[in-house]
Amino acid sequence: MNETASLRARAEIDLDALRANVRVLRARAGGAQLMAVVKSDAYGHGAVPCARAALEAGATWLGTATPQEALALRAAGLGGRVMCWLWTPGGPWREAIEADIDVSVSGLWALDEVVAAAAEAGLPARIQLKADTGLGRNGCQPADWPELVAAARAAERTGAVRITGLWSHFACADEPGHPSIAAQLAVFRDMVEYAEKEGVAPEVRHMANSPATLTVPEAHFDLVRTGIAMYGVSPSPELGTPADFGLRPVMRLVASVALVKRVPAGHGISYGHHYTTSAETTLGLVPVGYADGIPRHASGRGPVLVGGVTRRIAGRVAMDQFVVDLHGDEVEVGSEAVLFGPGDRGEPSAEDWARAADTIAYEIVTRIGARVPRVHLHATPAES
Repeated sequence: MNETASLRARAEIDLDALRANVRVLRARAGGAQLMAVVKSDAYGHGAVPCARAALEAGATWLGTATPQEALALRAAGLGGRVMCWLWTPGGPWREAIEADIDVSVSGLWALDEVVAAAAEAGLPARIQLKADTGLGRNGCQPADWPELVAAARAAERTGAVRITGLWSHFACADEPGHPSIAAQLAVFRDMVEYAEKEGVAPEVRHMANSPATLTVPEAHFDLVRTGIAMYGVSPSPELGTPADFGLRPVMRLVASVALVKRVPAGHGISYGHHYTTSAETTLGLVPVGYADGIPRHASGRGPVLVGGVTRRIAGRVAMDQFVVDLHGDEVEVGSEAVLFGPGDRGEPSAEDWARAADTIAYEIVTRIGARVPRVHLHATPAES
């Protein structure tokens, strides 16, 4: 048995699939550049290998939420344009400036801090102004936009900053035809037009996330930001399956069956005995649990391919393990239990797990914990 096969559990990451997905998304983006969003450890897939593979496939930007994530990419030797957008007061502005990272600014407090950091660094900061066009999270409200633009232009005239981008984010792009899509686009165009009249000359204007990249071509502007679609997960089942968009799931989550045993009828399984065997049967123990990111909400419902048959979790998911009822089938200890994957070998998908846990597939792949090793397949020497 090789080392990979002997692992308790592993998340296999198919970098060839990721590269193919990036190429598909680039084609969907028309003439716009593509930002590969690798926040949250590339949605659980491994930020550095995925970032390198995305750049190889033609992505021209990398995007992260936190500055720490962006700085980690630079520390790993990744060049090119990198942007991060989730800042709090006292963040590592100077380090980001020195690492040539584009930073997002949504308010005057952030502009003040980045200008001070630029003075300390003796370098101009690359900043992108974020507009809140209706999502209601980060970003500058239209009423406050003139003040922010004026202050940013004043800082730009002193050489403290370079305004490299104007951007926003959709609330409901995963719901085609939702009235907020057109409304947000109109607000963004107005805010961009105002900033440009005030002298802002951005390198990129961008608003499209994964669903908008796939279904709202008028939102592509200069750059699209693709996150979940790059990993082969549909941004919304209502929009279509990954295959409908020419995408392939990148992660395959497997574990080794740790124990197989016979139990009598009427035997309770796992905490609370929410499952009781209806007849004498065989049980298989799968050694992953909610500490590994397996949702406890999927207790009794989560699908697992064991011995060539899709089975459901029997009873509750525990911290480190769960049980499947094999219904008398003889399965060897050490056999693969496939929790999810692309689906072309009969295994469940991340979307199947999302339905079982009443959540979205984004959460299923992102929540897989750090003690599950990522095994990156088809890596180039630079990605290994």
